[in-house]
Amino acid sequence: MYQRILVPIDGSETAQRGLEEAIALASRLGAKIRLFHVVDSLAVYVGMADQAALDEGRLELRADGLKLLQEARQRVAETGVQVDARLLECAAPSIGELILDEVRLWSADLIVMGTHGHKGMRHLVLGSDAEYVVRRSPVPVLLVRATG
Repeated sequence: MYQRILVPIDGSETAQRGLEEAIALASRLGAKIRLFHVVDSLAVYVGMADQAALDEGRLELRADGLKLLQEARQRVAETGVQVDARLLECAAPSIGELILDEVRLWSADLIVMGTHGHKGMRHLVLGSDAEYVVRRSPVPVLLVRATG
């Protein structure tokens, strides 16, 4: 059935819940997991005036992303599931599109990701990477909602 599960993570509790679901599923199916994290360098540019501050901000975000991936990778490996991880650093206008690019690049056959489940005006204001992925994904998507 599913052999290559892509799991986008961002450090949120919701993403962690998605990872736990992916681990459970991969364990049952004998599937591999790829962890995927985007360091959005565009976020650093907001409010930064000089190049030194920009460079420091980018390095800090990259270090945080690598740490996040390492901790998640260790969590998956402890369960015996095969895992690798990829960090992508770019000015990301659409995280959803980058997730779909990774699906194609890695030949994933399932995406498991957390969603906050926002509705109404809050959804319109915040947008939704999860919705973008669901509407455009060439493979099935399992969304894991936040608790509460």
